[in-house]
Amino acid sequence: MGAHVTSAPPPAAVVVLAAGQGTRMRSAVPKMLHEVGGRSLVGHVVAASRSLDPERLAVVVRHQGEAVADHVLALAPETVIVDQDEIPGTGRAVQCAMAELDARALAAAAAEGIPEGQEGRGAGRGLAGAVVVVAGDTPLVDGDVLADLLAAHHAEASAVTVLTTVVEDSTGYGRIVRDHSTGDVVRIVEHKDATEVEREIREINSSIYVFDAAVLRDALGSLGSDNAQGEVYLPDVLEIARDAGGAVRAVVAPDPMTVEGVNDRRQLAALGAEMNRRVLDRWMAAGVTVVDPATTWIDVDVDLAQDVTILPGTQLHGATKVATGAVIGPDTTLTDVEVGLNATVVRTHGSLAVIREGASVGPFAFLRPGTDLGKNGKIGTFVETKNAEIGEGSKVPHLSYVGDATIGEHTNVGAASITVNYDGVKKHRTVIGSHARTGADNMFVAPVTVGDGAYTAAGSVIRRDVPSGALGVSAGSQRNIEGWVARRRPGTAAAEAATAALAGDTEDGATSVLGAQAQAEHAGRTAAAAAAADKPTPPPPSPGVATLDGLSEGPDAR
Repeated sequence: MGAHVTSAPPPAAVVVLAAGQGTRMRSAVPKMLHEVGGRSLVGHVVAASRSLDPERLAVVVRHQGEAVADHVLALAPETVIVDQDEIPGTGRAVQCAMAELDARALAAAAAEGIPEGQEGRGAGRGLAGAVVVVAGDTPLVDGDVLADLLAAHHAEASAVTVLTTVVEDSTGYGRIVRDHSTGDVVRIVEHKDATEVEREIREINSSIYVFDAAVLRDALGSLGSDNAQGEVYLPDVLEIARDAGGAVRAVVAPDPMTVEGVNDRRQLAALGAEMNRRVLDRWMAAGVTVVDPATTWIDVDVDLAQDVTILPGTQLHGATKVATGAVIGPDTTLTDVEVGLNATVVRTHGSLAVIREGASVGPFAFLRPGTDLGKNGKIGTFVETKNAEIGEGSKVPHLSYVGDATIGEHTNVGAASITVNYDGVKKHRTVIGSHARTGADNMFVAPVTVGDGAYTAAGSVIRRDVPSGALGVSAGSQRNIEGWVARRRPGTAAAEAATAALAGDTEDGATSVLGAQAQAEHAGRTAAAAAAADKPTPPPPSPGVATLDGLSEGPDAR
């Protein structure tokens, strides 16, 4: 299969079987909601089914049916949800679906005033036309596979057409029993009901069919549960249809993985890897460079332009979109992120963010939802952003948190800056204008605004607005407390080093280990000490009394 055989009219309905319990998954999550390639198992099948443009789409649910139904309706609101009753089996699932679909078809015909029994308009007994039935746990089935099957069904005017494949080990699968003279399908026999000869057959049922609606309706009324499992089997419809004179034919899918179902976590992983291989192959054929396919994972809904480069260790998830010339990775995970022309994103984790043309991000950046980095902007090393608009050419190079903020164009935010956006109850916004220069180790206590062309000094806590062109400064004067280390940290390496340095100064009569400013201060203190030498010495502080540095100098101080 591959290219379509012929075009075919849309089916009257597609029925997706999603009622299975999935006990072998060993999971509290319904089997149908487990994901590969960024979509749920049933989500892949629903997408393939919708591509046929059916008149009606039905999904049959049972186990944890409400969760599956809500998920499906979020993907395809037009879906008819059908609840399977306690009677087990795929045949029973389709019986429930056909009852609902026929009732809706009759109601629609009556609403349109179509006389009962008029052919070709959905009146009479209900649905008229082709009905496609698909297993909900076959994520690699795509629209092309279903379209080819539907086209073959119409081209050969079959009563039933089944999609099959050939595998090396057919254990556990339903076997396709053919008429050797015509090649038509005689019946499908389940593994537990098969004879030893039938178990040698390697052609298996995919659980994907196209039925004529009238044939299906009549055959469903004849189904029973006389089998090893005690279930109502849908494959029994084929033998009933053949006995009634209908042609039952098969289309073989050359790649067994296309129709492989998921029953446990091992199969989930295997199909996920195969899907990823196919996605990567498609993008590489379209002009995307994937340096190391073995460590690259790309979801099915990701959109990549020509000449994008994906470096090793990269995962692109959700609706991520990457424009021409962008380089992503290595070691980068992006979910629902838009990356512009020629942008670079290195060792970054991001979600629900926009990185515009020519911008650079990383390494070791964290882009949280609401980040919008402008053209030629930069978010650098160990920077976290959230709900932040950063203008064209502006930079947050390193060691900073920018949350709930708007930064203008061509502004530079100094290292170790933080927008203090949360007061314990509400989030507040910081606004920094264009062409501003903020100092290192700044805190912007929101709500606060720094104007265009303004500067802020290093180490400042900006609590009030800084007007355009102004310098915001909040740091107090520095003071040095002489001898603090020796008094408060005796016996430490620092105290020993300080004692040795001071002894060296005394012995040499020099202060070469001090800078120019410190030497001047040292000289001033020496002169002041000499001037005060003749004055009486005040008594020492009482034990436990705090000194000017706020630290107790008493004998019990620690």
